[in-house]
Amino acid sequence: MKQIAFLFFISFIFVFINRVDAQTTFVKGTIVDQSDSSAIIGAIVYLKNKHNAGTVTNEKGEFTLPVKELLLNSTIYLQSNAYAEVTVEGNAYRDQLETTQMSNITLTSKEAKLLPALFGEVDLLKTLQLKPGIQSGGEGSSGIYVRGGGPDQNLFLLNNIVVYNPSHLFGFFSIFNSDAVKKITLYKGGFPAQYGGRLSSVIDIETNNGSPDKVEVTGGIGLIASRLAVSGPIVKNKLWGNVSIRRTYADVFTRILNKSNAQKKDYNPIPDYYFYDTNLQLTYKVNQRNSIHFTGYLGKDAFNFKNKNNTIGFNWGNSLAGINWINTIDSSTTLSVTASVSDYKYKLKNDFSSFSFNLTSGIRDFGFITQVTKKYLKHSLTTGFQVNNYVFNISRLQAGSADGKVSFASGATLYGIGGGVFVNDVFKIKSRWLVNVGLRWSWFYKDKFHQGIEPRLQVNYRIKENISIKASYCRMFQYIHLASNSGASLPTDIWYPSGNIPPPQVSDQIALGYELTLFKNKLFFSNEYYYKTMHNLIDFRDGAQLFINDNLEKEFVIGKGESYGSEFYLEKKQGKTTGWIGYTLAWTTRQFAEINKGEKFYARSDRRHDISVVVIHKLNTRFTLSGTFVYGSEQAVSVPTGRFFIQDVDGGTPSVVPVYTDRNAFRLPAYHRMDIGIVYKLKPKWGAADLTLSIYNVYNRRNTYFLYFEEIQDENGNPIKYVAKQVSLFPIIPSLTFNFRW
Repeated sequence: MKQIAFLFFISFIFVFINRVDAQTTFVKGTIVDQSDSSAIIGAIVYLKNKHNAGTVTNEKGEFTLPVKELLLNSTIYLQSNAYAEVTVEGNAYRDQLETTQMSNITLTSKEAKLLPALFGEVDLLKTLQLKPGIQSGGEGSSGIYVRGGGPDQNLFLLNNIVVYNPSHLFGFFSIFNSDAVKKITLYKGGFPAQYGGRLSSVIDIETNNGSPDKVEVTGGIGLIASRLAVSGPIVKNKLWGNVSIRRTYADVFTRILNKSNAQKKDYNPIPDYYFYDTNLQLTYKVNQRNSIHFTGYLGKDAFNFKNKNNTIGFNWGNSLAGINWINTIDSSTTLSVTASVSDYKYKLKNDFSSFSFNLTSGIRDFGFITQVTKKYLKHSLTTGFQVNNYVFNISRLQAGSADGKVSFASGATLYGIGGGVFVNDVFKIKSRWLVNVGLRWSWFYKDKFHQGIEPRLQVNYRIKENISIKASYCRMFQYIHLASNSGASLPTDIWYPSGNIPPPQVSDQIALGYELTLFKNKLFFSNEYYYKTMHNLIDFRDGAQLFINDNLEKEFVIGKGESYGSEFYLEKKQGKTTGWIGYTLAWTTRQFAEINKGEKFYARSDRRHDISVVVIHKLNTRFTLSGTFVYGSEQAVSVPTGRFFIQDVDGGTPSVVPVYTDRNAFRLPAYHRMDIGIVYKLKPKWGAADLTLSIYNVYNRRNTYFLYFEEIQDENGNPIKYVAKQVSLFPIIPSLTFNFRW
């Protein structure tokens, strides 16, 4: 308990320290986009004087500059009532070179909308898959695998609210509407101390706040979905917000088709499917020092199928709500407090003429986090704590006959509580060294108390003005697990807490890399090398029963993993032609005592080579062309290498049993695809609009979605061999979307 008390002491003691050097003045301000008054993140601000003090705006567009003298010959008024000559520099490459942060990616919604998209539906998670170190979960999937980690090892945060299933349409689209999202920041290493709870990545999503003084309407009409967003003031410069909605409408046409063919004897109805999501963001400016922000999200997928014999209903979705209070205590100290609730659940219902059952699972998370940031002359200190209270609904089944004579139920409700305390300090050593030191203590309780110390360290050595060498080390603990028996993240996967079994997952990652700019800061190049170990990973023993199992922990096997590789990235953001090239060389293995005879095997996410090329060319003021090419080498899977027959002693039809060798010993064919897009800007009198043409899979590559084996029989109906067949999902798909704004 002494170490716990010490960490709490560190977390709060500096909040009450407000003493600075007598000659030091803090110059503070906010940088916003003139077009929509939204905060500009990562803008570099510096004072052109003999000290050359500089800083970078935070996630709210705010900056604080400590200076040793008060400059009276200023031209810009700042909130601190100090006057100074301030220059705002928009070179993001110099920003990256000047920070300790490495292994991170930032993507804006504006950038993603320029790229070709499947069915014309812009998806920021799919765009992230075009960056090095990030793999997709399969053809068309928005699921991601980061540096050898699994899909449950990614922490999704929507304005600091945890999202437990970020996918629509069984993983083909993400829940993040491009009109509601301002930007996404993904950390694949070098995690800041305020983040915890997952091993492989943090995906921090920031939504649009809306404008405090003008109304704006945006939207689009696409091939499978339409969307609409409205932002603006409710009370001018006091209360404003942004609301966005999106819905697919294939179900409208399938219902009409099913109804018109209902009387046909041999007609098979088409399943009914749709999804929708709604985002709400409100900002209330209490006064100059205090503001309150509300975030809400509601999304649902619904699949229904009905024929003469039975009805199948399957729906799943997220409900999120959070309120954030930001208090500017003084010119150098900011307090942020967030309370939230995140609820994910799915329900599978099947009704027969004489029998029915309902199967439900889900997780509910009540979260609270407080964070304080204080800037000194040579230090930037962040500290805080968080608490999460969990409710796990595990495979709750209710079933029975129509006459009520037969009925039964199973399932379990589990409870857990966890949290963390963190402190982080960024400081400069002399002129070339910048250091970020962090420490996080995390804990979790469900039947048994688990806890761990998570050190974090990042170092930046600036060799020259355009070259930086960076290194990082981080340890992460994960106390909740996603129970899945497939290679992809599905709605039916079950979140399960650490207890006696399974123990918390733990990862250690080190990374070393360098970054540089070329041709007068027009090009940015980075190269990173990483090595990651993972312990207490979970898998399932052969023949495991995942559903309708009140003792799921008995099905787990515990093992370890290893991932290492190198990532290369070249980017250009200026000029008529922009884009990037990414390449990843990586290895990922797993090892379980009960699997593969205890020997190491390659994980399903193991792919030796990944290449992505993205080009965006502004042809003129009205036409923008874009293209993407992706290549991924063979993916590891398990397939039977043969079969043998088992004949009962009393005769009858023999059973055919597949024979497997090593786990994931077979490789699927390499994956590659090219997409192109054209954006044509219209010139309406009422605002702005464009037509976006996307062509997915231009040369119609038949990539493998999954394999199955077809039985070949002789003239007597006896099987003589099995032939592997490939199922491909998406051929060439053109789509057209009309986007508008006024």
